[in-house]
Amino acid sequence: MARGLAIVTAAATLVLILFGGLVTNTGAALAVPDWPTTFGYNMFLYPWSEMIGGIFYEHSHRLIGSVVGLLTLALAAALWRRGSTLRVLGVVAALAVVVQGLLGGMRVVLRQDVLAILHGCLAQAFFALLAVIVLLTSARTRAPLARIEPSTRNLALGAAAVAYVQIVLGALVTHAGIVDHHLVGAFAVFAIVPMLTARLRRSGDAVAAPLASVLLALLGVQLALGVGAYLARFSSMWIPGGQATMLALPVAHRLVAALILAATAVLAVRVNATAGSNRESELESSRRLEPLGARNRIGASNRINKLDQIGTMNAATPYPSLSPTVRVSGRGR
Repeated sequence: MARGLAIVTAAATLVLILFGGLVTNTGAALAVPDWPTTFGYNMFLYPWSEMIGGIFYEHSHRLIGSVVGLLTLALAAALWRRGSTLRVLGVVAALAVVVQGLLGGMRVVLRQDVLAILHGCLAQAFFALLAVIVLLTSARTRAPLARIEPSTRNLALGAAAVAYVQIVLGALVTHAGIVDHHLVGAFAVFAIVPMLTARLRRSGDAVAAPLASVLLALLGVQLALGVGAYLARFSSMWIPGGQATMLALPVAHRLVAALILAATAVLAVRVNATAGSNRESELESSRRLEPLGARNRIGASNRINKLDQIGTMNAATPYPSLSPTVRVSGRGR
């Protein structure tokens, strides 16, 4: 049940990110000027016939966000029964979705771009968290873990961090038009992530190896989308498809960024789980060997003590003397 809920919640969140991109890139962020109501209506009772133009994107975004919120609370309840790490992740996801809803509402009420940036960045992190939950609730996590070098584990953590920083820099491009930092971040991503995928594809791990191949393909798609989105916004070059293409490119770019972040987060969790598993295996092996070594030491000590006792007994035992009488009587017989 928890795995199914995690998959549905992640899919709904991806749709929510899609509509968030449509809201931003169509300029519909403030098409509905009030919150939590919609033009004075209860949000869930607003007439469908009035959902046209920017109102359609903005109000749909709110409705999908409500669905994601309810799914996340149900997921947290399902994970609570699983205990341990999954329980903590469920609580974090529930808190994150509440904060995300508040940020979205405050963006409408306070009309500050910094809240829009925080709202978009938290949405991406939330999707990555759901992807990790999908991994941890999957039966594939019980697949044998490949041995991963410590440098590769660190590289996976670095790739996830760089991917997220690049998303933050992308939000600055969207809301503030700051491009230079995002271009530098792109070079960092394309330097680190391919190295990680090359190592993990050779690892033979049942989860990391195929996911690394998918991540590499996503990176190629993202490069094409990024170049297209840059040309559509910052150049006068003619773009096939006109306005539809100019809208689709940045929205798709954002979606693929979410998938790349989720993939790097899952890989980081997976390869560091192999480290924990390897340490546990080593500890278990040492525990198994320790009693045997202790028995060998005790046995050796007992044998030494026994030899000492035999030597002491032999030293204390009187040997018969060969007296002349005995020798004579021996001759007599």
